[in-house]
Amino acid sequence: MIYAPVVAALIATLALLLARAFLGPNVFDRALAANAVGTVAMLLLAVIEFYTGRPGFTDLALVYGLLNILGTVAVLKFFRVGDLGEPGEKEEEAA
Repeated sequence: MIYAPVVAALIATLALLLARAFLGPNVFDRALAANAVGTVAMLLLAVIEFYTGRPGFTDLALVYGLLNILGTVAVLKFFRVGDLGEPGEKEEEAA
């Protein structure tokens, strides 16, 4: 089977990325590793789809990818601004 080495390589990549996420020198390296974990999870779902022949995993991979992007943006905004409810920099109103 050709899928076994691909799955093994993706799981090894996932393990290395998780190590990077826990041991990263700063928060942005950890966020990048978490984003890459989501991308590898999407690839793993695609390989499972091809292996099992079930087309429903494509939808799961796409939804997971969209949630991965939104989660990464939210985490980075939280670490930059400090609150997810604030719109960011407030401009001075010219009255």
